[in-house]
Amino acid sequence: MKKQITVPIKLLNIDNDGFHLQMKIFVNGKPANVIIDTGASRTVFDKTGIKNFEKKTKAKLHHKLSSGLGTNTMKSHKINIAEVKLGTIKIKNYEAVLLDLTHVNQSYIQIGLSPIDGIIGSDLLHKYKASISYEKKILILHAID
Repeated sequence: MKKQITVPIKLLNIDNDGFHLQMKIFVNGKPANVIIDTGASRTVFDKTGIKNFEKKTKAKLHHKLSSGLGTNTMKSHKINIAEVKLGTIKIKNYEAVLLDLTHVNQSYIQIGLSPIDGIIGSDLLHKYKASISYEKKILILHAID
């Protein structure tokens, strides 16, 4: 049976030039500040900040270079996270990609926004058949019981 889950989102005004979508998720039971990026192929977490959520921070070098975020030569790593929670959806043993999000966080800080811990990408958005209601300020996900 499909179950619809709604997760509140915030619209972040990016220097009066558009918006980013922010939401709170939980990584191993701890709240994490992430943005939703429908153009990102994978969900990623900050390679430095991951130690706030995952005790075992031993990551393996990912064989692919990451593109986007202003570059196509960024080295990425993979790590298994015990649990990622989006609303009431619990994802166990999630293989996450780690990137250096320092430049994103520096930009956020310069315009008065809080740093982010990660980016929710199309891998999870597609899997849970996500849709976004800007009017209601929610991310709608569909889980199968």
